[in-house]
Amino acid sequence: MTSAGDRRPIVLGVDALHVSPMVVAWAADAAGRSAVPLRLVHAVREELRDLRGYDGGRFHQALRHSGEAALEKAAGLVHERYPGLVVESVLVEGNPAPVLCRESERAELLVVGSRGLNRLEEALSGYSVTVPVSAQAHCPVAVVRAPEHSSQEPPYVVVGVDGSAASERAVAFAAELAEHRGAALRAVSAWQVSLHVPVDEERAVAEVRRQLHEVTAGCLIDHPDLDLTHEVLQGHPVDELSRTAAHALAVVVGRRGHGGFTGMRLGSVPHGLLHRAPCPVITVPAGTGAPSKNT
Repeated sequence: MTSAGDRRPIVLGVDALHVSPMVVAWAADAAGRSAVPLRLVHAVREELRDLRGYDGGRFHQALRHSGEAALEKAAGLVHERYPGLVVESVLVEGNPAPVLCRESERAELLVVGSRGLNRLEEALSGYSVTVPVSAQAHCPVAVVRAPEHSSQEPPYVVVGVDGSAASERAVAFAAELAEHRGAALRAVSAWQVSLHVPVDEERAVAEVRRQLHEVTAGCLIDHPDLDLTHEVLQGHPVDELSRTAAHALAVVVGRRGHGGFTGMRLGSVPHGLLHRAPCPVITVPAGTGAPSKNT
């Protein structure tokens, strides 16, 4: 029999500047439902080592103490919620985004919070992790916003579908997530009218709907009891997915490619959702299959 310690963990990136109880609770719930370990990781930026020659390493040591305190606080919150959950706390030297991407190689799911940075702040801040991690992680990444949004009853999960291999992976992941959460799955495709090329709207909608049903066909084979609905909406995908997911447990989208040269090229739809969606955003790499049956 496989023990929890032998299973791939869910990894939570812990931010020393703000340990969000909501983000910790989200990750703890995911690990608790899955009966897998929760690995808490905090990274101390390695370029700050250069200051050691000026202050004897006191500033760097203060950063380590701050990280240790954040990990201890997060672990305490987890144990209050799930006393029996296996929790590991790790302090790592390195820049946060690369550290978490390495962690993702052996993780079931990677969870991070969001500081709500705008796009310019993301590009300039060494502390920004949501975009580079979502763009480069080897496993699905859940970005959990604060404050907590209100989910709807009965619960539902939204998945964006565009017909790509990446969205097929996202559908598989979203179907497992919905089943394990006892939620409905709303598969959404959005399309826009071209301003330059005449389009037969009726035919276009029919083709998008056919593609949507084709991509999600496997869901009902693997999950015959899944409450699955299909929605073809006219408008920008970010706008329509954000609106549809206003009270969702999560919105799931696929990620194409590997993040580009800088690791910041996430794709316009996932990137836009990180700024616009009110619920957790889960980005699934193209090479990732559905989660395990216990996720």
